[in-house]
Amino acid sequence: MELRGLKTLFLLRHAKSSWADEDLADIERPLKERGRKAAATIGRFLRKERVNPDLVLSSCAVRARETIDIVLKAAKLRTEIRYDERIYEASPLRLLEVILQIDSDRKSVLLVGHNPGMEELLQLLTGNVEHMPTAALAKIALKTSKWSGVGARKGTLEWFVKPKELQDI
Repeated sequence: MELRGLKTLFLLRHAKSSWADEDLADIERPLKERGRKAAATIGRFLRKERVNPDLVLSSCAVRARETIDIVLKAAKLRTEIRYDERIYEASPLRLLEVILQIDSDRKSVLLVGHNPGMEELLQLLTGNVEHMPTAALAKIALKTSKWSGVGARKGTLEWFVKPKELQDI
């Protein structure tokens, strides 16, 4: 049960990317076919769970952009997406800085990023240690009514899913 006024943060690691073109810069790498399928699975899961974030904050990397495009399409969601260069290769403290600046009227936000920052942010916010494979998704209930109040151990991990566990969706 979500209490009124509290915030919900979803953490999504980008789906599996391709290394086929070794000449591409890391930020330019697209998704592999396996990654596209995993992103669609996560999108169907979001639709089934009736998750509809007020805002998506995504890394500007091609693989993160492709991931969120596929997820939102499969979830049949239309929501505001902001691409933020600070999320690419970010430390957990840099990710926290991004979160602290979210407009207070947003109740739920989906953050799309990369490891190791995403795993470390999950641990910082909840105290839980989880390996986040590609396209893993976590739901964190935050014990604050303002994004500026988010901090270490201010969150509770409500659920954590991996595409492999959702193959029947």
